[in-house]
Parts: sequence; C-alpha cells; structure tokens
Amino acid sequence: MIELNADIGEGYDDASLMPYLGRVSIACGGHAGDVDSMTAALRLAGKYGLAVGAHPSYPDRPNFGRLVLAATAADIMGWVTQQIEALAEQAARQGLRLAHVKPHGALYNTAAVDPEIAQAVARAVAACNPALVLVGLSGSRLIEAGRAVGLGVLNEAFADRRYQSNGQLVSRETAGAVLDDPDVAARQARSLALGTGVPTLEGVTLQLVADTLCLHSDTPNALNIAQAVHAALNRG
Repeated sequence: MIELNADIGEGYDDASLMPYLGRVSIACGGHAGDVDSMTAALRLAGKYGLAVGAHPSYPDRPNFGRLVLAATAADIMGWVTQQIEALAEQAARQGLRLAHVKPHGALYNTAAVDPEIAQAVARAVAACNPALVLVGLSGSRLIEAGRAVGLGVLNEAFADRRYQSNGQLVSRETAGAVLDDPDVAARQARSLALGTGVPTLEGVTLQLVADTLCLHSDTPNALNIAQAVHAALNRG
C-alpha cells in the first residue's frame, strides 16, 4: 500500500489519525508549534513507530504560514534551518531521528514553482543533514532542487485537495478546494495510488507520480477521510 502521511503538531486531533499513517511532519515553530507541542507530537509518532520529519514554514503564526512573505534566499535558508534544528533537538531527547523535511503552506507552494526558493529550501535541508529526505509537491521545482543537491525525495500527492491542470493545488480560498467527503477523497487516493489520474478543477485528467499521500488533520471529517482512504488503498 502507498504510504500515507499527515502534518501534525498544529493544534488538531492528531492521535486519531496515527493508526493509518506511515509518516508525519511536525510543526516546528514557524506557523505553529513550540517545545511542548513538538515533544507531544514526537512521543505520539514514536508510540506508533512512524517516520518523523520537520514541517518548516514562513515565520507567520497569525496567518498560519499561509501567506507568502517577502524574503531573500538567505532568509529562507535561515528560517528552514532554525526550525529543523529546533525539532531535531527535541527528537534527540526522545531518542528519535528526523527522517525528512516537508515545507508548510505558502512556503511549500512557493517552493513548488519558484526555483530560487526551492533551491534555498533544498540547500538548507542538505546542510542540516544530507540523509534527510525532502518531501515536495509531485513533479515540482522543489523535487528538482532536492535531487540537484543530492537529497532523497518523495513526490507528494493529496487525497483531500483538488488540483489544477498544471499540477498545482487549488487555493484553499476557492470553493471545493478541500475534499471533505470521505468517499471522494478515497476515490482520489486510490486513483493516485494506481496512477490512473485525477480530475482537475478544469475538468481534465491529471497524471501524477505519488510516492506518499497526504491527509490533513484540520480537514472536516479528517478521521472518516483517513479511514475511507486507508480502506480504499487496501482493497485488492
């Protein structure tokens, strides 16, 4: 079965999703997260034997990291490095090691299309630990940048988000961008896993490489979605 992942440590019900996941990305101070929440998320992931990674973002808690901040490549590298190191420190105290890095929100989406930002993120990750895997939007600039600096990469696709025909995610501000119907999300997850393509906002079928599928703990019906997706992926 294709791996499922989720972003956690953001103040939502993470525990209920754990039995369905193989990997989690933990908020580490940019858009959300502090020592207590990181420690709790790490302990929870450790209990279920999940791969753990950092979920760095623009440092913008008021907007949950969902707005693009004016920043240089050096700024991006500094922010990403600081957040990875913050989580790595807490992980070490729990006897855990980070396995990957996945940017959050606006940083994730910007790095998907902007080569300079993608390179800054990838260089920061490689400088922290070249053994870390970089998780990014399938086929994006971030995936290219990760490969260019010698990192392992995971092409990520989304069970609970709608796509544009260019492979980018539909903005959360657009009606229907979030798939909160468990059956719809399950069908999309199965199509991604089988490589049969998914319908886009424009009505065309999009083919994507999917190494890992993301679920969101803040999506309405998150637990029901996780259960439906897991069941769909386990069907023969």
